[in-house]
Order: sequence, then structure tokens, then C-alpha cells
Amino acid sequence: MKGKGCCKIDAVVSIDAKGQIVLPKDLRERAKLKPNNKLALIGFERDDDGVCCIVMIKADALGSTVKKMLGPILKEALEEEKA
Repeated sequence: MKGKGCCKIDAVVSIDAKGQIVLPKDLRERAKLKPNNKLALIGFERDDDGVCCIVMIKADALGSTVKKMLGPILKEALEEEKA
């Protein structure tokens, strides 16, 4: 995906018995992930159903990514709660 796209499904992965997942090589390469890089996991809860979505963000880009991508989503969710 080139330019300013939002999101797409790049892969469907399985969780093993230890709770681990493997990120596909092509996705790791495109994201420029290297061994020992840190990823922040953000869980989105939906009412009492628990976590419905999990987002992974490179920890070193967390501040700018949250502001650009997740800020509008979180703002909208908060406005819906107030209504």
C-alpha cells in the first residue's frame, strides 16, 4: 500500500500454546522490524465484551502514531460515550 492509506489485513496469524504469534517475514520487512524491537500493544474494549481489537505499534513511533492514527478514532469513541 503506497501513500497515505489507513489499514488493511496483511495476515491472519495463530496463537500457539505458549500464547506466542509469528509475524510474517514480508510484514516484518515492510515494517522494518528487527530482533529486539519493541512493539506497544493497545487493546480496545467494547462495553462488557472485553477486548475486541488489538493494535501493534512500534514503540519508538508510539507518540506520533497515536496522535495521527488513533487520535481521531479515540476522539470519536469518547464522543459516542457522551451521547
